[in-house]
Amino acid sequence: MMLLKNPAGESPRISASAYVCESAAIIGNVIIGERVFIAPNASIRADEPGSMVIIGEGCNIQDNVVIHALAHTRVVIGDYTSLSHGCIVHGPITVGKNCFIGFNSVVFDCSIGDGCFVSHRVLIRGVNIASGKAVQDGEVVIRQTKADTLENVGVEHNDFASSVVRTNIMLAGSYRYRTLDS
Repeated sequence: MMLLKNPAGESPRISASAYVCESAAIIGNVIIGERVFIAPNASIRADEPGSMVIIGEGCNIQDNVVIHALAHTRVVIGDYTSLSHGCIVHGPITVGKNCFIGFNSVVFDCSIGDGCFVSHRVLIRGVNIASGKAVQDGEVVIRQTKADTLENVGVEHNDFASSVVRTNIMLAGSYRYRTLDS
């Protein structure tokens, strides 16, 4: 894995129980919590002045995810949240606990409450999404009036998001102790 200091000399801090794939890049003031799974080609950067990325316990950062914090901003990812394949999470942003951000979605300059389900190919920018809300495939949410009318998360979304978290926590533990010879 590529672990680099940022220009201010800040280094990533990664829990011993996390798994980070060798092809991932983690740069600067990044804190990665317990039992986090970081898949191939993920890029996590807090390299601009005053930036920070915090990834909570039990999260999974899947293949080709990009997380970046602008200067003097934070990216905060709550516990047990899934960032799925190819999504972009750009700070300033807070994503709550137990959330799911779908394939190729872009979330920027926003706040997403606990237990939200953001489906695939979604754009969210400049709004606050209340806890427990669902954003459907392909939706664009760039006006607060749209964010305020989102539907509640359904049981099927919660079940799916929980299963993704469980699977990736298992993978984090399994990959940490496995080599090609085992």
